[in-house]
Amino acid sequence: MGPLAPDIISDELNYVIALFLGFAFGFVLEQAGFSTSKKLVGLFYGYDFTVLRVFFTGGVTAMVGVVALSSFGLLDTSLILVNPTFLWSAIVGGLIMGLGFVIGGYCPGTSLAGAAIGKIDAMIFVGGSVLGVYAFAEGYPLWEGLYKANNWGGVRLMDTFGGSQSLWAFIWVVMALGAFWAVRLVENKVNGVKDFKFTSNKRYLGLTGLSLLIGLSAFLMTDKKESIMTNANSVDLTKEQIKVMDSDELAFRIMDKDINVFIYDLRPQKEYTASPLPNSVHITLNNLFEKDFRKMLSVKDRKNIFIANNDSLESKAAFIAIQQGYDNSYILKGGFDQFKKDIIDFTKPAEVKTQQEIDTYRFRESAKAVIPALIKEFISKNSAPAKTGPKRELKGC
Repeated sequence: MGPLAPDIISDELNYVIALFLGFAFGFVLEQAGFSTSKKLVGLFYGYDFTVLRVFFTGGVTAMVGVVALSSFGLLDTSLILVNPTFLWSAIVGGLIMGLGFVIGGYCPGTSLAGAAIGKIDAMIFVGGSVLGVYAFAEGYPLWEGLYKANNWGGVRLMDTFGGSQSLWAFIWVVMALGAFWAVRLVENKVNGVKDFKFTSNKRYLGLTGLSLLIGLSAFLMTDKKESIMTNANSVDLTKEQIKVMDSDELAFRIMDKDINVFIYDLRPQKEYTASPLPNSVHITLNNLFEKDFRKMLSVKDRKNIFIANNDSLESKAAFIAIQQGYDNSYILKGGFDQFKKDIIDFTKPAEVKTQQEIDTYRFRESAKAVIPALIKEFISKNSAPAKTGPKRELKGC
């Protein structure tokens, strides 16, 4: 299952759903005729393009689904792995797989569907796939250079050519529809169908129109992250009603080891590593959109304190959290610089006028002695801090 946010589906239930999805996927392959080698190789000979239609439809549907879920903030796209592109190994591997597809009549996935219903040729193909994997693994040192050559990384079309996610979603929908119409013409010519007319095929025209409307809907589904970030950069945050906590209150809660206070530190990594406040974690603004951090922000009755070297970055982080529904967000008045001045590096003024000042300065002198010790204790307990950001799981077809 995709990395849904919030966690609608637990990790344990994920495996159960994956099992049933696997059965459903195999059923669809069988119903589409993908367990028959003659139907599969029809793609290469031009008499049957079912393979193109099924997989193109699956890819476009998944793409539009990702855009929609991302727009409503229900999918953590940062956890979706974009497989790195190794140009030469992709070309060579594609040629080998394509040749094997034509000769054997199956690809790795469809061969399993065929083997599952007792097709002997599919079973032989599966056996050949296993031998191929074994040969590749044993001979890896020989072609490691080719395998890793020309690494482009996890490239995406919108990063390479520009344009929005919604624009490319629409382009691919149009490309899919164009391909479906084109291969229909090829099929008819190869199979000797002469009386086919686009204008008379109402079903095809209706499905095409509906698909275009779905593709156009992608423009209405702006990415929630981009929308919130744009607002955070454009609005006057000083006019937003963001809750504030001063240095004295935060110091008291730290000394009291208040478990209902959690600190999100936006300072540079080196500064955080040198002096992390207890019960804190280092983050960037992008982390606030990630599944794991959103889970932390949603803890009931917890005060989420955002600190940075100044109020500006703190306010932006708190605004982003509030826009996502986490109203229990606070900023530290004056930022960490003010906290350091008031608590860690506190110097009592020579002249004290009021009883309130006497009490405040007495507390700050006590906090000055305790807070650094708590920071050292926190560092010792977290000597190997976890990397910022969620872990991506390497999965694929």
